[in-house]
Amino acid sequence: MRLPIYQVDAFTDKLFGGNPAAICPLQSWLPDAAMQAIAAENNLSETAFFVGEGGEYALRWFTPAVEVDLCGHATLAAAHVVFEFLEPQCESVRFRTLKAGTLVVSRRAGMLVMDFPARPAMPCEAPAGLLAALGGTPREVLCARDHLVVYDSAADIAALKPDLAALAKVDCWAAIVTAPGEADVDFVSRFFAPAQGVPEDPVTGSAHTTLVPYWAKRLTKTTLTARQFSRRGGRLQCALNGERVDIGGRAVTFLAGHIEL
Repeated sequence: MRLPIYQVDAFTDKLFGGNPAAICPLQSWLPDAAMQAIAAENNLSETAFFVGEGGEYALRWFTPAVEVDLCGHATLAAAHVVFEFLEPQCESVRFRTLKAGTLVVSRRAGMLVMDFPARPAMPCEAPAGLLAALGGTPREVLCARDHLVVYDSAADIAALKPDLAALAKVDCWAAIVTAPGEADVDFVSRFFAPAQGVPEDPVTGSAHTTLVPYWAKRLTKTTLTARQFSRRGGRLQCALNGERVDIGGRAVTFLAGHIEL
């Protein structure tokens, strides 16, 4: 069996920046074990698979270790593949997902903008070992699906050197660390999910479904610019729309080829 595969750098306008995702358009679903094996072989933070169904696409995402319920950068990358290779005449694409509902991605002013459900976080007690594993001195901890750990400055976020082996043992799906931004951004963040096969994600769209409601409330503004710190780095344009979040960015193609199964 010969399957198409693309690798796309998301949340960047330059190759070797942002977050790379593998995208596999399918005619019909492969067995779950095969998709998980492909994701493990790709060894990127996410591999997305989609199947065209009734004018939209059914979409699923896999880390090298598990299937996930929502992924931002691989959704952006999947939309890029649709727009660039499959349906270049389209201005928007609808992805139907198993747990996150229907996600719409639209072209707007040179960017791809994703309409995602918001996941606001609530104050909570930090699970045992979380703060020790992350390091630094946070000011508060909140929780949605992921734990949101807030620090005082962008310098605090950049300086963190978490113990990823210890973090993988914490009762926590993933940890988002964040602080107010500097210069031209409203806030900064990093994202760690070692227990899910993603030690540190370069740029995490899904984390912004939690980050945007938090910062919109704290900064009393609904349109926000964000930067995720990592070696590759990424920039996102975001907006809070009630119970939905717009997350925008650019994407570039690194690779187009085939998988031989």
